[in-house]
This record gives sequence, structure tokens and C-alpha cells, in this order.
Amino acid sequence: MATKHVLDAHAVIWYLENNPALGRAARQVLDDPMAELILPIISLAETIYIVEKGRTALPSSDYLLAEVLSDPRIGVCPLTLDILQLSRGIPASVPEMHDRLIAATALWLTQLGHAVALLTKDQTLVQANIVPIVWR
Repeated sequence: MATKHVLDAHAVIWYLENNPALGRAARQVLDDPMAELILPIISLAETIYIVEKGRTALPSSDYLLAEVLSDPRIGVCPLTLDILQLSRGIPASVPEMHDRLIAATALWLTQLGHAVALLTKDQTLVQANIVPIVWR
């Protein structure tokens, strides 16, 4: 069974920017033409916000959306009540709601029987050890 890779905002933005801050292992996954990539809607919203605030080299949120939506490997995962309920069990050591929802999306996919890894550099998620992390 192929691993579904859940993406956080840094992974998406840094990949599209070809930013060297993107971890080597994360880049390998994102370069793989057969990768199964899951973009939680909260990650997509966060990436749009970051682009619109001018905190990235990406030219516009329209560019970002076109890149994401044209990539057949990427499935955008909606926020559901099941995911929201799972986020309530994420440890308090993960203080940001968007990070909790991203991790909960990975947990939800795991509960559906998928092999899942999260592409993130976020240390609170790494240290929480909720799901496998791919980055370095």
C-alpha cells in the first residue's frame, strides 16, 4: 500500500519556491511523480494567507492555486466533523489549531486504513509523535 503524504503549508510553499529550506526527504517525496499527496484544506488556506501577506516568493495566490489544483497527485481534503473531533485529542503541546487539524487529517486517514506520513518541519508536531514525519 502506498503511503499518503499529508502536506503542511511550509512543504507546499517551499517546494513551489524551490527553497533549500525544504527537507531533503520531503523534497524526494514531492519530486516523486507517483506520490500520493493530501493537502488538508486548512493547509491550503494557510498557504493562501501566507502568499497574500507577501511572506513568500510566490507571485500570487492565483498562481499557488493553479499549481496545486493542476497537480494530479494532490488531493485536497476537506475539513470534516470527524477530523475536527480527532483534533480535540491532539496533545496540548501542539498549540496551534491549524497544526492540530493537519495532524488530525493524518490520523483520520490512518483510521481509514491508509499508511500515512506528514510532511512538516513543525517541531511541535515532530515532538508530539502523532504520526510518522518526513522532512530531513
